[in-house]
Amino acid sequence: MKFEHIELADKESKFETLRYAAESIGFIHAGQWDYRRVTFDYKIINQGDVYYLRVPAYAIKGDIPKDDTIVKLMTPMLGKHYYPHGVEYEGETFPQPIIDKCNKKLELLKKILETN
Repeated sequence: MKFEHIELADKESKFETLRYAAESIGFIHAGQWDYRRVTFDYKIINQGDVYYLRVPAYAIKGDIPKDDTIVKLMTPMLGKHYYPHGVEYEGETFPQPIIDKCNKKLELLKKILETN
């Protein structure tokens, strides 16, 4: 599920600013990067199911993980984890409380990024 209505896609930020904003509200940047791409994940557990809210970005000037690298955010996505296969983003039905929580997290991320 994509969260296009939040309007985070195409916003530009310093990598340091994005990392601070995302980690300050519970997203994890745990080695999911190369020099051009990065993701920040927020794990949600609900009634035994595991979901991941993912905020991807890519470098447009510089290399990740340098603090002064300029990154462009992409559309955030919600996926459900299936052990041992991984995360599925398409064709899933997500509980409304999970969607609501994701909307709140993304709105908070957007607000933090806009104030920095």
